[in-house]
Amino acid sequence: MKPDPHLRLVWSERLVLFHLRWTDPYFRALRPCHERNSNELLDVSAVERSVRFQSSDIRGFTPFQFVVEPVDTLAVRGLPAVLNCSAASDAPVRVEWKKDGTFLNLVADDRKRQLADGSLLISAVVHSKHNKPDEGVYQCVATIDNLGTISSRTARLTVAGLPRFLSQPEGVSVRSGGTEMLSCEVTEELAPFTRWERDGRPVELDGRVIQLPSGALVISNGSQSDAGLYRCSIDGLGPAKTTDEAQLQVSADSGVEEKLETLQGPVAVVKVVGESVLLPCVMKGYPVPVIRWTLNDRPIDESRERFAVIGGGSLQIVNLTEEDAGIYVCQADSGNMTSEIQAELTVHVPPRFLTRPSNTYAQESMDIIFECDVTGSPPPTVKWMKDGDTVIPSDYFRMKQHNLQVLGLVKSDEGFYQCLAENDAGNVQASAQLIILDLDVALPSAVPSLTDATTDHVASGPSERNDPTPSAPRDVVASLVSTRFIKLTWRLPAEPHGENITYSVFYSLEGTNRERVENTSGPGEMQVTIQNLVPDTKYTFRVVASNANGPGESSTPLTVATQLEVQVPGPAPNLQVVSVGTSSVTLSWDRPVTGNGEIQTYRLFYSEKGRDSEQDVDVTGLSYTMTGLKTFTEYSFRVVAYNKHGPGVSTEDVVVRTLSDVPSAAPQNLTLEVLNSTSIMVRWQPPPTGTLNGELTGYRLRYRKGLRRADAAEISTSQLFQLIEGLEKGKVYTVRVSASTVNGSGPTTEWIAAETFENDLDESQVPGVPSSLHVRPLVNRIVVSWTPPENQDVLVRGYKIGYGIGSPHAHTVTLDYKQRFYSIDNLDPSSHYVITLKAFNNMGEGIPIYNSATTRPQSAPDPTPMLPPVGVQATVLSHDTVKVSWADNSLAKNQKITDSRYYTIRWKTNIPANTKYKTANTTTLFHTVTALKPNTLYEFSVMVTKSRRSSTWSMTAHGTTFESIPSSAPKDVTVISKEGNPRIININWQPPTEANGKITGYIIYYSTDVDAEVHDWVVEPVLGNRLTHQIQGLTLDTTYYYKIQARNSKGMGPMSDAVQFHTPKAEPSDKMSSDQGLQVKPGHPTLPEHGIGSNIDKPGITGRQEKRVLVIVVIVSVGVFTIIAVIAGAVLCTRRSNSHQKKKRAACKSSTGSHKYKNSSKDLNPPDLWIHHERLELKPMDKSPEPNPVMTETPIPRTAQDPAAEPSHQRRGHEAEESRRGGRPKMMMPFDSQPPQPVISAHPIHSLDHLHHHHHHYHLPPRGYLHHQISLRAPATPSVFSDRPPSAESVRNQAPAPEPPVAPSQPSTTAEHQKTEALIKEEPSINPPTAHVRPTHPLKSFAAPAITVSTHNPPTYETTLPSTPLLAQPVPGVKTASIGTLIRARAPMAVTVPSAPDQSETSTMLDTTYETDELSEEMAHLEGLMKDLNAITTD
Repeated sequence: MKPDPHLRLVWSERLVLFHLRWTDPYFRALRPCHERNSNELLDVSAVERSVRFQSSDIRGFTPFQFVVEPVDTLAVRGLPAVLNCSAASDAPVRVEWKKDGTFLNLVADDRKRQLADGSLLISAVVHSKHNKPDEGVYQCVATIDNLGTISSRTARLTVAGLPRFLSQPEGVSVRSGGTEMLSCEVTEELAPFTRWERDGRPVELDGRVIQLPSGALVISNGSQSDAGLYRCSIDGLGPAKTTDEAQLQVSADSGVEEKLETLQGPVAVVKVVGESVLLPCVMKGYPVPVIRWTLNDRPIDESRERFAVIGGGSLQIVNLTEEDAGIYVCQADSGNMTSEIQAELTVHVPPRFLTRPSNTYAQESMDIIFECDVTGSPPPTVKWMKDGDTVIPSDYFRMKQHNLQVLGLVKSDEGFYQCLAENDAGNVQASAQLIILDLDVALPSAVPSLTDATTDHVASGPSERNDPTPSAPRDVVASLVSTRFIKLTWRLPAEPHGENITYSVFYSLEGTNRERVENTSGPGEMQVTIQNLVPDTKYTFRVVASNANGPGESSTPLTVATQLEVQVPGPAPNLQVVSVGTSSVTLSWDRPVTGNGEIQTYRLFYSEKGRDSEQDVDVTGLSYTMTGLKTFTEYSFRVVAYNKHGPGVSTEDVVVRTLSDVPSAAPQNLTLEVLNSTSIMVRWQPPPTGTLNGELTGYRLRYRKGLRRADAAEISTSQLFQLIEGLEKGKVYTVRVSASTVNGSGPTTEWIAAETFENDLDESQVPGVPSSLHVRPLVNRIVVSWTPPENQDVLVRGYKIGYGIGSPHAHTVTLDYKQRFYSIDNLDPSSHYVITLKAFNNMGEGIPIYNSATTRPQSAPDPTPMLPPVGVQATVLSHDTVKVSWADNSLAKNQKITDSRYYTIRWKTNIPANTKYKTANTTTLFHTVTALKPNTLYEFSVMVTKSRRSSTWSMTAHGTTFESIPSSAPKDVTVISKEGNPRIININWQPPTEANGKITGYIIYYSTDVDAEVHDWVVEPVLGNRLTHQIQGLTLDTTYYYKIQARNSKGMGPMSDAVQFHTPKAEPSDKMSSDQGLQVKPGHPTLPEHGIGSNIDKPGITGRQEKRVLVIVVIVSVGVFTIIAVIAGAVLCTRRSNSHQKKKRAACKSSTGSHKYKNSSKDLNPPDLWIHHERLELKPMDKSPEPNPVMTETPIPRTAQDPAAEPSHQRRGHEAEESRRGGRPKMMMPFDSQPPQPVISAHPIHSLDHLHHHHHHYHLPPRGYLHHQISLRAPATPSVFSDRPPSAESVRNQAPAPEPPVAPSQPSTTAEHQKTEALIKEEPSINPPTAHVRPTHPLKSFAAPAITVSTHNPPTYETTLPSTPLLAQPVPGVKTASIGTLIRARAPMAVTVPSAPDQSETSTMLDTTYETDELSEEMAHLEGLMKDLNAITTD
């Protein structure tokens, strides 16, 4: 049956119409249909209806793509650069440019402009070390207004660096027919601009003469035509830059065998498919080596087109493929030697699309997928963009493998979507357009981009029909509601209008217009389960039924909320991390939206960038400050909330960098080189890695003339060297260097000294011949030593050694002018070498000196193994020295060494993480290891070596070095004021880094003058290893400086740097009266008119009554003093005869006739009241010029001025003279006692001129004070006796102990007290109060002298004297004393006087008697004291 001709005509016409518009994108969707049915007869009415439908109701896709995209470009500074880009479309296209992700403002940049086709022109590239505005990653962005945007691939613009050479070519000699290489090392970006010249003419490159990627020139099969002067130049980067000329000499073939030498071997390289690569393999030797190449252990067929061996052995591969990657081995064989060098070639493949995203039609609420499949090596990463913006994955935009799913389409999802793939070899992009059609417009059939969930829905779209559709489904309910899914059920519509009814469920998050759709699994099914919902969230659902005619009416929307998650919490929102310091950050977050019950805690996880290990800390609140971090280091933080069910969902990682700081270490390897009589070259290395604490900004160099303090000049530089010029001849200069960041300069190096020459050496002529050259041949090396030329007036800048078999010109080594020996290694055994040595300077090379030597023959190894040493012992000798000894079983019984064996000792600290050994060699059976760390456990082992045989290591011996004084100061010293009491501060610190032993105590120094001498600082001892201390009684509105010194059993360490702290200007009003007493106005006498103990401010007591009370108190006090003195005199008189007889017996026993004094407690008996009345005098107070060092239990070397170092009869006289001169005694301080009890700080006072006191050392009495302090008012209660000698120090007071009965005692002589000296110690059961030792003027006191008592049964001293307000009235004309550098007025303190020990202890101490003249002299002084007191009180 023939077809109807008219029908064919109609089809032909329509087919013509169809083909005319086939290229129009409106009809691309019909192309698959046409291709499938090109040989079939089509339904004309269907085609006509489809064509008419598309042309009238569906908007077509817009052609929009890049014709040209930018590529990676190497630009030259100062020259123009162009990045090409061109986009094509039927609609107008607007092109913009991005640099490093930010749009360029071409209007404000006169160097950049956009060409007509969209390309970017940079008229003159700008590039410097600190300013690189043009270098970066560029991207072209094309936009069609009201339609969409696409982005091109990215391209990197690199600017070639400044022309410079990393090395200079050196003159070489090549044998005729041999191979040689001239080095010209440049950076990778400069290699394309490198050229070679010979005798001023360009070198022609071919298969024999090649240029390596590094810039070096290789000449193979050398001939006389290759001889000449060669130089390397860099062209095309502005003015040409050339190297020094190097001469290539070609020598005749002498036939002498030359060992195989590698001049340049292959190195690992990475290339891209399609590029070329040159793998160098430059070998030198005679006979000329034969070079072969293998790839993955298989020989390379050099006959292949893409492979060629050029330049005597280098392998060149063009048009690389992925199969060319692998391990390449260069094998060289010269007949008598072989050599192999291998390197890996990695071939990267740029990304390539296997599947590109396609243009897609869709309707709202649908789910679609853009497919994108790419390949490449290394595997590329894929990201998606929509209209030029990166797509961020979310609930509605999901990425599966490389594909992009868009769920629940809305109208705003229209636009251009791009798939961008990138790896190390490049990047590519492909785009597709998405058009959202109205619901009443049918979709083209067979749309491949739709997901399975919506396929059924799309298959039945609306068409030109008038047939009825179903009514709305009935009774839509949520039959099952869970935390993450909801099951919906419904009933058949009232009017289904057909069979095989299908259903679509549309649902959306409440409050959003993005609706998703889920279809039933088959016709007639009236239930569906919606998965992947969010807990505790409201969703809106509606159901639409569809029949053969299309979708019907929608059901009434149903709102259902998912259940609350009863398990773990959700992520904590709004996590913010802010760096607040060099080692701290502050984090804050909000409570999880889905908390699911009470949050028990938050766990903060953090890790240092680049580290796999993660640390955590528990936090109860919503913020936390993390401390102890590394300076200028990036950290990653995340937070996880915990409830009773366990950990919740973690937050995303937040990365932050701590703030920078000054460097924490000084530059390394500081060296000075004296160039001449007026200049010094300084060189150094950067600080160790991790100690810069920021970006390095430069170095600060300080230098000064001489070794002592002087004005130093300063130079700033960013280099690692500095030339200091203009110096004086023959002078010593010291230099130090510090590194700087934006925060400031770090620690400096130690001062390094160098002395300039007295006269400049002569460099107008070459140096002379070296005066001697000695050689010592070994098997594989020759040790060369020499002496400089005899003429020392000619400058020598270095030496050159030439050596070779039969000729000294085969190899050349250049050495420093200071060097006097050199080891020539890697030589052949049993070979005769000729060696030459010559000195050189800037004028040239001097006359050489020759010598020759024959290396020793190779000896056969002895198969017998050596036995390791046994009986290794480590004997500790000091804090840094250990003696290691051992025995050798391979020796005779007498252990006498008669051969050439030697022993190697190795040692290290016994720390598992420490694997680094130090070694030393010896030829004896012991070795003393020095320079060890104190208080450190070391392990030692020994190995014996004889000839070429060595034993295994012996068993280890261990030894711990002794302790030593701390070698570093306490660190991290901080001072804070006590809240509510500004006169009290708390000082905290950390132990020293190098304690060198167990810390037994600390000493705190503080002063208001940071430049004051050490003995003028106030001293506070701290016992044990406490790291905090409280200092009381400070002056308001005063700047104090604090230092801390650590102590161990060996002594004191260095002081820390001074820390400044300023006390507040005022204190709370309720503290003023109790802390300060009466305030003294400036300009008035500093003695307060009334003490705290007076009644002047009490109600009912007038000033006259107060004066009467004061007079009565003074009289009573004088009476008590008199009674005590009379009692003391009576006791002395009764024992006079007995003591006289004892003294005679003692004199008979003495061989010299002098008295012998003992230090036991039986020899000294403390008086009831001891007053140095013979020293009492009133005169203005001056600052003592003599130091007052703090004494400790550590023994102090005796000096000529130390009274304790002299004989007793000499020392006695010296001490008396010292007391007359007002000399300050030395003082002992306890450190090993128990921790002190809380005490009240004493204030510095204003008093009369101080009384002199004797120089005493004594044992510490229990519960005593460190020293006495004179006071202007009486204490309310008696205080205990002092455990320190009278001194000008302020003390802390303590509540008094119960008062026992007073027992009389007999005073000891002044001479015996002056003789006695003992270290301060205390019984462990005693807890003395801590004293503030403030070195000041020699403050005199009405205190008893020091008493030496036994440490085995120390007595307790308590006062029974009544409290008497002494000197309550101001004394006209009397100057007041200031305490050291603390010149502020302080409230007066109570006077403390000692009492006698109890009767039981006194009876054991009354062995010392006094002469009558001594007693009379003491009584006379006491009477004079009483008169002075009466004169004061009458005023």
